[in-house]
Amino acid sequence: IGRPLPNVRAYVLDRNLNPVPVGAVGELYVGGAGVARGYLGRPELTAERFIRDPFVADPFVETDSLDAGTGKRLYRTGDLVRWRPEGVLVYVGRADRQVKLRGYRVELGEVEAVVEQHPAVAACAVMLKEGAAGPHLVAYFVAGEDVSEEALRGWAREHLPPYMVPSAWMRLEAMPLTPSGKVDPHALPEPDPTRPDLEGAYVVPRTPLEEKAAEIWAEVLGLNRVGREDSFFELGGHSLSAMRVIARMRDAFGVSVPVRSFFEAPTVASVAELIENIGWAARKDVPIPPLGKRVEIEI
Repeated sequence: IGRPLPNVRAYVLDRNLNPVPVGAVGELYVGGAGVARGYLGRPELTAERFIRDPFVADPFVETDSLDAGTGKRLYRTGDLVRWRPEGVLVYVGRADRQVKLRGYRVELGEVEAVVEQHPAVAACAVMLKEGAAGPHLVAYFVAGEDVSEEALRGWAREHLPPYMVPSAWMRLEAMPLTPSGKVDPHALPEPDPTRPDLEGAYVVPRTPLEEKAAEIWAEVLGLNRVGREDSFFELGGHSLSAMRVIARMRDAFGVSVPVRSFFEAPTVASVAELIENIGWAARKDVPIPPLGKRVEIEI
């Protein structure tokens, strides 16, 4: 969106009104000539959107009133932007698209901006959707055929904290737009309840124990099928749904999988092996063997 006009100050600030580094996403605040006194007849909205400029000191004014002095106000635009190194502002999205996910506040526009920085991505829209495992982020993207959903998931993991990484990814031919040119959220398709397009191919569970574990995972995650080598968290699982899976498996198999072990090896095959090892150990009260190693105990 360019550079500030003459006699206009532009700040990109975080929630604590601190300037963010170049390239980081923050909210745009505008000060200087042309900033109004507020919204006519709407004092509450005025108090929310117009604040005193903490970066301008007027030695000739002895009051902190917004009405004192010239250019003492900042207008909170609600736009998420970032500075480019050459001093140009880039529009990212709206700050009022903030959502709360598992106790974290997530700016959907910030997630979209990170995904769109991938060289192969032309456009991205991120939405909060309700699923069998609870609310989760879904990323809709338009990109070249040479980039996979798994590659974009890896890109997001490198640039975002775990709670901001979308759990579902959907490729579109083009973004549905409103007449004003914005993404139409109501026209975005619902996520397909099948196994996501992961890096590895689908592998059929080999044992009854693996089959039951895969069935439990699919029910909790709202998927049609889960393979023995699929990672629980790459399928869209998170810490809360992991607790549900562990509880369901405890009821089904009569053993309790340690939470740490589940997070360290979150595939159906590894968890099934762990359950089997715990079962053997419980019969003779011996230490649980590590994954990948079998012990033979006479009964």
